[in-house]
This record gives sequence, structure tokens and C-alpha cells, in this order.
Amino acid sequence: MDQNLLRIIPFVKPYKRHVILNITYNTLYALFSTISMLTLLPMLEVLFKNNQIITDKPVWHQWTEIGSYSKDLLYYYMSHLQNDDNWGPQYALLLAVSLVIITFLFKNLFSYLASYHITHLKNGVLSKLRITMYNKIIGLPIPYFSEKRKGDLMARMLGDLAEVQNSFFSILELIIKEPLTIVFSIVAMLNISLKLTLFVFVFIPISGLVISRIGKTLKAKSLRAQQESGLLISLVEETLSGLKVVKGYNAETIFKNRFNDLVQRILNLSNAIGNKNNLASPMSEFLGIVTIAVLLWYGGNLVLVDKTLDGSLFIVYMSLAYNILTPAKSISKASYSVKNGMAAAERVFEVLEVENSVPESADAIELPAFSDCITMDHVSFKYESDWVLRDFNLKIPRGKTVALVGQSGSGKSTIANLLTRFYDIQEGGIYVDGHPITSVKAESLRKQIGLVTQESILFNDSIKNNLLIGKPDATDDEIWEALKIANAHDFVQDMADGIFTNIGESGGKLSGGQKQRLSIARAVLKNPPIMILDEATSALDTESERLVQDALEKMMLNRTSIVIAHRLSTIQKADLIVVMKKGKIVEQGTHAELLAREGAYARLVQLQTLEQ
Repeated sequence: MDQNLLRIIPFVKPYKRHVILNITYNTLYALFSTISMLTLLPMLEVLFKNNQIITDKPVWHQWTEIGSYSKDLLYYYMSHLQNDDNWGPQYALLLAVSLVIITFLFKNLFSYLASYHITHLKNGVLSKLRITMYNKIIGLPIPYFSEKRKGDLMARMLGDLAEVQNSFFSILELIIKEPLTIVFSIVAMLNISLKLTLFVFVFIPISGLVISRIGKTLKAKSLRAQQESGLLISLVEETLSGLKVVKGYNAETIFKNRFNDLVQRILNLSNAIGNKNNLASPMSEFLGIVTIAVLLWYGGNLVLVDKTLDGSLFIVYMSLAYNILTPAKSISKASYSVKNGMAAAERVFEVLEVENSVPESADAIELPAFSDCITMDHVSFKYESDWVLRDFNLKIPRGKTVALVGQSGSGKSTIANLLTRFYDIQEGGIYVDGHPITSVKAESLRKQIGLVTQESILFNDSIKNNLLIGKPDATDDEIWEALKIANAHDFVQDMADGIFTNIGESGGKLSGGQKQRLSIARAVLKNPPIMILDEATSALDTESERLVQDALEKMMLNRTSIVIAHRLSTIQKADLIVVMKKGKIVEQGTHAELLAREGAYARLVQLQTLEQ
């Protein structure tokens, strides 16, 4: 059994009722599909006037004789109608035709009911997979997304899951509906003519062999096509995100060529897959028609020459033989479909089974309310091969503002990533009130931290809903108060819909300064005891920076703040300024103390003064 089948069973279990009913109705469909062909026999016999005459009404004995009892009972009533002066042969024919209609009605009713339950099963499993996959993606640590393309994840979430829904559950028809239709038909055919049925036994394995040879490489090609589709979505996402750069550097041709190359590769793969898919049905039908032709020739001889087979029985037999062709074609199509589904499922479960590189301990505790200090004790960290922090030590007392300064690449933003536990350190320890952050629940840790990053991350929603991410139960008055503190009150008030204004994709309807002030307002609304400002004022113009800096200083009173700053003018009032270089502390002290030393910090201040 394919490993992906075992993986999907837990998602099917909540819908096992639909599975059972689908199997039941598919079985009944297969049974009535055969019975509907057999009911043609009484009709033909009435037409050709060679039906069996039964004058005595049959007596019921046991369930094992239900077939012969039903047949005898039917012929009894037909005989009665034919020999009755008040009725006649036309009424016997009407009874036979009515029986044909009834059996075909039941056949199609069971087909609908089977489809009804498979639809509920497919849609239910798809919904459950979508929720599980989204929860998994949103729960994966930040390092995972630095290695994976967002477009590829989107392709797995949308395209691959849809492929699993559309094709994976064809397996129920592959192992139940169509095979049973063939089995029931063959049982009936064996009862009619053993010699003729031997030709069918030759056809089925030959057809299966040919079709399996055609589809041998289909799963591998499907997997490659789905990977290329992921790259395509990723390229579109990157192009739209960086459209200003693409246009600004006249790079449209470069991106068009990349896109065209990807589309061509997908086209070639899709054509190869489609050609093999398209070949399955006509190939199986052709092999079936060849078998039908042989049956017609051989069976015709039995009827016309040897006279060992009744003409009516032969017509019914040929109907049953043809009845095998449709499920045989469906099996070949379903086998291809399942291969596509297997390839898609492999990509879906590859994400679902990713191990968290920043795992939470099984006995992790809730972090108590912050009351003392944050300690980084001999911390060493690297993203890949090179150390970003090496034997780093820092103590941040409650209520104090600590600023981290230094050149790009000195490790400032890394400290913000480590304190929020977006990444785990390789050596040393980080403690909040003496609790190692690896031993507390990540949710309880981040609940006590407000984060404002250099890049303003906003969502395609209203201003209000963007701020409510910080505090879902906040009132409108609290939102306006947070906007005032962040100096965003005036421009929001000037908007036609106020806090209910939609700000567009990534806040595209706002200026850089406005977006950053909304990010600050979101952190203000959350009102956490620890605030991390990662170059939070870097996107603001001079006037906005001054106003927001005043607001931030008010907000940081009696609050523990870690400020990562590029503009040194914004951190002069910090309780402690830590100067970093290549992951180590080279100086620390207040603004005045560091200037008096005339060291690294003084040189940075002088350099920025000259730049201005």
C-alpha cells in the first residue's frame, strides 16, 4: 500500500460514514448494472416468442435460491399474461419493459447516492487538510520560511490539495465500483456461456498490462509539474511584491523571460502527462472492441452454425460484455488520476511532516508576569555557518530602556529574533525572570512582548482590524488613544471611513511613515511589559520621527524596552546604550559616558553628524 494512503486515513476517519455508504451504494450500483442487462432477456424472449412458459406459481424456499425464484416468478406472470384472453403478449412485453426501466432506475439512483457520499467525503477531507496545513504553516518557525519559497507553499496549499481532492478519492471507484461491475457481469456471463467468457479473461490482463506500461512514469512527471507550478506562483508573487524594483531597473524583459521559460517547461510536462492520460481511455476501449468483435464472430457461430446458444441469450451476453468496457475505461482513467493524486499528496504531506526547528517542550510552563529582568548569558548563535553572536552577555532590568547600536551585520536585529524566540540559540541561555525561554510556552512569552519592526507589516483589511491584532477585545476609544500616542490620529481622522478604512495590500494605500505609525499604534494598543523596537522610526520623515519619538518615549516610561536604532539621535535618553561589532559588545554606557570615552560610539555619532 502506498505510504500516502496510510497518511490520509486519519483525515478520512471523521467521514467514515460516507465511506461506508459510498461502498454500499457502489456495490448496489454494480449489482443493478448487471441485473439491468439481464432484464433485457425476458423482453427479447417475448419479442422472439421463445420465452419459458411456467404455469405453476413458484414457491419460496430459502435465500440461496433467490435468483432462480425471481426468474421463475417473472416467467410465471409473463406466461399468465400471454395465455390470458383478456391480456395478451403486449402486456407481457410491457411487464418486461417495466422491469428494465425499474432496474435502470435503481442502478442510476445508487450511482447518485454513491456520488453524493463521495462528494461529502472529498469536500470534508479537503477542508480538514486545508485547516491542518494552514495551522501547520502558521505554526512553523521563521527559519523554515527563509529556506522555502512562499509561492511553492501556496501551490501546495491550493493546487496540490485540489489535486488530492479531485483525483485521490478515485481509488474508491478503482477498487469498489468498477471492479464489482466487472465481477458481477462476468459471473452472469459465465452462467450464459463458459466458452465465450474465456475471451474476456484474455482481454482484461492484456488491457491492464498495456495501461500500466503507459502510466509507468506518470507519477514522476506529475510531481515535477507540481514543483514547476510552485515555482511559477512564487515568481508571480515575487514579481508583484517587487514591481517597483522591476520597473525601476527596466527588468521587465528579464522577468518575462523567466516566466516564459517556466511556462514552457510546465507546458511540455502537462502535454506529456495529458497525452498519456488521453491514451488510456481509447486504448482500453480499442482493446475492448477487439474482444467484442472476436466474441461477435465466435458467438455468432455458436448461434447460427452450432445452434448451441440461443439468440436472445447471445444479445444479452454481448450487452454484458459491452457493460465491462465502461468500467474498464474508468479504471484506466482512475489509475492515472490516482497517480496524479499520489504525487500531489506527497508534496502536501512533505509540509505536514516538517519537524519544528524551534520546538516547544512538552512540559513548557506559562511565563509569569514580567517583574525583574531579561538576561542573555554567554549566548552564541549562527543562522548557517558563520557566528552572528559569540559569547554575548547582556542584562536588561525591568523598566529600563536599552539601546543596541552598531553597523549593519553586527547582530542587533538577531537579538530581537532571539528574545521573541523566532530562532533558538546554539549555546548559552536567555532568561526572563530566571525562566529559560526554551522552558516556557512561546505564546505566553510573546504575549508579554510588543514588536515593531523596520518593515511595516500590515494586512489588506481596515485600520481597526490591523490594530486589533494587538488586542482583539479593544474598544474603539482604546484604538483612537493608541493612534494618538503613535501620532497617527490626525491622518486616520481625515480619512472618509476613519478606522474602518481599508488600507490595501500590505498597506499600499498609505505612505511609509503612515504605515510605520500604524505598526507603532498596534504595539501601543497591545500594551505589553516588554517592547522591542527594531529600527521602528527608520521609515519616518524628520518631522514624523520627532513626533513619534516623543510618543515612544512617553510609552516607554516604566516599561522595559529594547531599542535597535540606526539613527543615534533617537536613543540618546536610553538608560544603557550597547555598541556592537561582529556579534560582540565593544562599549556600553549612557550617551554622555560613551561620548566622553571618544571610542566607537563617539565615532558613530560623529559620522552621522557629518552625513546630516
